[in-house]
Amino acid sequence: MSLTPGFMDELRSRVSLTQVVGRKVTWDMRKSNQGKGDMWSPCPFHHEKTASFHVDDRKGFYYCFGCHAKGDAIKFVQETENVAFMEAVEILAREVGMTMPARDPKAQEKQDRRTQLADVMEQAVQFFRLQLNTGGGAAARDYVTRRGLNGQALERWEIGFAPDGWQGLWDHLRGKNVPEDLILGAGLAKASTKGKKPYDTFRNRIMFPIRDARGRCVAFGGRAMDPNDNAKYLNSPETELFDKGRNLYNHGPARQAAGQGQPLIVAEGYMDVIALAEGGFGASVAPLGTAITENQLQLLWRISDEPIIALDGDKAGIRAAMRVIDLALPLLEAGKSVRFALMPEGKDPDDLIKAEGPAAVQSVLDAAIPMVRLLWQRETEGKVFDSPERKAALDKTLREKIKQIRDPSIRSHYGQEIKDLRWELFRPNRKSGGKSSWQPRGKWKAERLSALPGTRQSLLASGGDNAQVQMREAVILATAIATPEVVVQFEVQIEDMECRDPDYAILRDVILRYAIDAPDQLTDRIYDALGPDALENLRSLRHVAISPCIRNPGDVELAELTLNEELAKLTAHRGLSAEIAEAEEEMAGQTDEAITWRLGQAAEARNKATRSENEDKAIYDVGDNGARINREERDAFAAITAGINFEKKRR
Repeated sequence: MSLTPGFMDELRSRVSLTQVVGRKVTWDMRKSNQGKGDMWSPCPFHHEKTASFHVDDRKGFYYCFGCHAKGDAIKFVQETENVAFMEAVEILAREVGMTMPARDPKAQEKQDRRTQLADVMEQAVQFFRLQLNTGGGAAARDYVTRRGLNGQALERWEIGFAPDGWQGLWDHLRGKNVPEDLILGAGLAKASTKGKKPYDTFRNRIMFPIRDARGRCVAFGGRAMDPNDNAKYLNSPETELFDKGRNLYNHGPARQAAGQGQPLIVAEGYMDVIALAEGGFGASVAPLGTAITENQLQLLWRISDEPIIALDGDKAGIRAAMRVIDLALPLLEAGKSVRFALMPEGKDPDDLIKAEGPAAVQSVLDAAIPMVRLLWQRETEGKVFDSPERKAALDKTLREKIKQIRDPSIRSHYGQEIKDLRWELFRPNRKSGGKSSWQPRGKWKAERLSALPGTRQSLLASGGDNAQVQMREAVILATAIATPEVVVQFEVQIEDMECRDPDYAILRDVILRYAIDAPDQLTDRIYDALGPDALENLRSLRHVAISPCIRNPGDVELAELTLNEELAKLTAHRGLSAEIAEAEEEMAGQTDEAITWRLGQAAEARNKATRSENEDKAIYDVGDNGARINREERDAFAAITAGINFEKKRR
């Protein structure tokens, strides 16, 4: 097997030394500059505590200032995996999806074809640039001038012109003795199907050279001068040099600019990139005539942790952004994401920067939204969720999308963010006094609760049914806080609680929002919403303090029993209140036995719930002081007492 220089160059350009080394070391982020690919860590080859091991990702080399170990990605794999050179190459090739060359004993005698093709491409660059300055390039010069490109910009971007002829470039290269197979292999000409000479791939087009990360011209993009041309933009076909899914326009200069701190911007076309770069946004790139591919996204993340996708503000731009979301979700890693900057409708970055200047583009970039927000927008914009079925369909769609995220931590954060957005959509205002904002309200309004001390009887006597309902709500909320694991079972019932006290309404909403997916945040969120004394004052209420659930936090079985009982009582009370209200309306007319029967049934249901005697299946009864009494323990104690009294009488 022979490894040609072209193969090795391609391997080194695809491999990220930072990722290879990062599997073996822990980076010192205080000393490292990830944007520049300048990374430091303790050396993996000798024991040390300081970060003396340096990786330069752009150059592809590492060096230890302690033990003087140095090399590239292949050398690092050899040393750390204890493998030979060829095996290290195979390991890296598999990681980046390259096929090892077939065994060829004469390969050493062959000239590297890729190097030859690159030389042919450079000759084509010079030919096209010269053609722009000829008489035949006058219309092309007028066009680029109207687009705002001066002579310096044309030189900097090496823009040229392909003349309107069938064999202009072909004849030029053949006149320089360039072999036909190299011209065809570089994608600069196509074979005729009519037995004639091959013809140029690009004709009557403004030419944009496409260079790889190392600066080699690997392809061209051509903009048609004829408005009736079927293809406004045309890229080189894929060749041994060019894989359009693995390259970016302006890759090398953008990487350098991003290393100097500029945001990485991904635009749609060549002119967008040129306009952005000329306007001061040097870290701008574009995919090559296709939607962003997985390989291109990995290239972007090697340049910047959070590239900004700047797309046109039309429907096509929005569709392109949505495709990026579906591509990126399974690939997300901690610290690696994308943001989206959507241009004003009907404009692209080139239009905006020419009409309003760089400041307008910067404003759009500053307003770039994270991917989770655009995902939410895609699934909700223009849709109506006025039924449980539609809401359930939205939940299902979003769950399926989030499941694609492989990283469990990111998946969890996405789930929480989606839940927050869902909350804002479906619960913007609660009629029970709850607020949609989570800004701190200051001190818990304990004066309203502290005015209700004493026994259950005195509380009920002073407050009536409202006080009884408020007592039960307090026990339910305190139980949910003490054992948040049970909230998921009672989410609907807790959500239906009336909570006439505004503070209770806010507390209910905080519990529903965080107890299931983020129980570790629950206490902090209650603190933010109601102040530092909220929990202490709630738990100090007598009817809450004596609850076994508060004395035994985390007891799931006990919490389930308590919530079952208290929620049943609230439901029964609410049912009786509704029947009485309806009866009062009907009694304005003629009273009949049906109304009396309905009131009797509702009252009996309420009484059973209050006595915890629902068909003799309740485990707890309620004592006179409001405390729960275990029925089995009570009966056992009564039996023991009866036995003692019997013995006393016998004596």
